[in-house]
Amino acid sequence: MWKVIRKVSLTQWILVSMVLGILLGWLSPDTAVAMKPLSTVFLRMIKSLIVPLIFSTLVIGVAGHGDDLKKVGRLALRSIIYFEIVTTAALVLGLVAVNVAKPGVGIVLGAPADAAKALVGSHATFSTLLEHIVPQSFAEAAAGNEVLQVVFFAILFAAALTKVKPELRDVMLRFLESLAEVMFKFTGLVMLFAPIGIGAAIATTVGHSGLGVLLNLGKLILTLYVALILFALLALLPVARIAGVPLRRFISAVKEPWLIAFSTASSEAALPLAFENMEAMGVPRRIVAFVLPTGYTFNLDGTTLYLAVASIFVAQAAGIHLSVAQQIIMMLTLMLTSKGVAGVPRAALVILSGTVASFGLPLEGVAILLGVDAVLDMARTSLNLVGNCLATAVMARWEGEFERIDALAAFERKPALAGVEQEG
Repeated sequence: MWKVIRKVSLTQWILVSMVLGILLGWLSPDTAVAMKPLSTVFLRMIKSLIVPLIFSTLVIGVAGHGDDLKKVGRLALRSIIYFEIVTTAALVLGLVAVNVAKPGVGIVLGAPADAAKALVGSHATFSTLLEHIVPQSFAEAAAGNEVLQVVFFAILFAAALTKVKPELRDVMLRFLESLAEVMFKFTGLVMLFAPIGIGAAIATTVGHSGLGVLLNLGKLILTLYVALILFALLALLPVARIAGVPLRRFISAVKEPWLIAFSTASSEAALPLAFENMEAMGVPRRIVAFVLPTGYTFNLDGTTLYLAVASIFVAQAAGIHLSVAQQIIMMLTLMLTSKGVAGVPRAALVILSGTVASFGLPLEGVAILLGVDAVLDMARTSLNLVGNCLATAVMARWEGEFERIDALAAFERKPALAGVEQEG
């Protein structure tokens, strides 16, 4: 029996706990509501790991590539510009989709925190945004889970770290790498409690709102999938056309890595084949070797779009109406905090939890999302992969090293000649 239990994956346990939570919330609402402390414990554990994890991974992501960025120079600058433009487009599309579909409206969460009430009553301006970004104390920002302030401090810290002697920088980087590894393990331990915490959160929500919450979750999944498809058609496809990427060859190169990423919900599982296929397509190895790994730090198109949808979903579920200016501030926070934590298990959960906590919104909404995270993760991870593969081809064109791909595209258009050349 114990061997059978150990073979059940965490995702399967979460799905089981979600079903049990739904049944409990439906059959015994009072008992379900009484389980809220279990959900609160889980959410507090998540909040406790946010700051050290984001700080360590972000500093490593910036300072750890300092020498490489100097070596590749122009390629690095062009890649970063491209990444920021594309991820901004993903944020905008995600915002539009969630505001049109309103999947969170109708869910009843706990009363919003005081910070959320203050946010609603405040008038966001550029000056207040600047004041909010800069911390007067890192300890105060960390204690208050002010993620945007932690990010600001981490970026300055990383920039300063690149200026010190290599031997001193390496000491600090090794310390932060150790801290990040510990926090990865910490995250794994917290996730062991996830089935209990999520089951309690779902039970409490169903007990409050009834079974109608399931309709909201289905609407959320549909909203995300439609938004991701639209992003591929309205953003990635025009980029490929403008850059002159041969679509047939590109689709052929990415279809197998995409299928691996979609079925496993793991970018790492698809990365080796993506490396091999993009190089076989004709993208120079030096470009693939730099752009693809860097993209998994700075160019998470699917995850960025999901974060935009999920964060506003939580605000809608909490009954909080955010103005356009306030949503822009939240998106800026997401844009910055999503850099550097791509290798973190449940990275989107960590980023979303930090942003939601810093804006004072109830974390119960995040727990509800985690109940259907496996379905959401498949879509966003596979789009991350496609976006990064396309980035390697676009950078090859921008660098003027697209000749082999052009030759292969011409090769495709002349099947008779191709056959003669193959025989020769």
